[in-house]
Amino acid sequence: MSKRPRTFKLRALHSQDKYGVAGKNCQEVLLKGCQKFQLPISGCRLCLYEDGTELTEDYFQSLPDNTELMLLTPGQAWQGCLESRFRDKSSYLRYSCESRIRSYLKEVNAHASTLDPQLRAEYLKIISQMCEKLKSVRYNGNYFDRRNKGRERLCTAEGWFSCQGPFDLDACLSKHSINPYSNRESRILFSTWNLDHKIEKKRTIVPTLTEAVAEQDGREVDWEYFYSLLFTSDNLKLVHIACHKKSSHNLNCDETRIYKPKKRVVRKRDARRRQ
Repeated sequence: MSKRPRTFKLRALHSQDKYGVAGKNCQEVLLKGCQKFQLPISGCRLCLYEDGTELTEDYFQSLPDNTELMLLTPGQAWQGCLESRFRDKSSYLRYSCESRIRSYLKEVNAHASTLDPQLRAEYLKIISQMCEKLKSVRYNGNYFDRRNKGRERLCTAEGWFSCQGPFDLDACLSKHSINPYSNRESRILFSTWNLDHKIEKKRTIVPTLTEAVAEQDGREVDWEYFYSLLFTSDNLKLVHIACHKKSSHNLNCDETRIYKPKKRVVRKRDARRRQ
């Protein structure tokens, strides 16, 4: 079976440009990167933009799509952006979680372009409410922050994360665990873990939300319910790549929660009778 091309965001030292590059292996990405930046391939190499770890074929196969890479020529070195951009590891892990949630929001928002203008306007009103909620909770970055004291934290105070198992199981049978706070290699591996939607985002949640907006007929869509499915641990499970099942989950949204309950109008006569 041929390998699926992976997409990366590629930078070069001392350049403001950034390109999207796809390839089935490390050498192919390196070749295309050198062509983009007009560099001779001899002696060039790739490393992770995040922490400077040099890319090998084994690492290449474990990286998720859209990982940022740095293209280095002979004699150049890159220590990574972690130390310069973030105060500490907790700040970096918060950012990592926020980035995942932001990417989900971007996908949900992009769906609006497929809708007709009137439906699009109503859909975007709901997404705007979700966006404001996400901003208020800082895109749920607390999930990955070991300093957080709340119950929403997904790791121990020492920074250990445990796989929560596939969507159709209550626990991870393999007992996968990792501490991305410990070293660079663990952070790289942790980037391959998934915040997986039990009720699927593209197959189920977004289509159900779109249908709810189209058929609301005076009813008010319960955007907070959809928000919880899209962006919170109510519907997200942290899973090791081996526990991430990409087959259809066949789970549906709760039909009783799609719209907010209608408020009961109390008539004046009924109110007087109660007095």
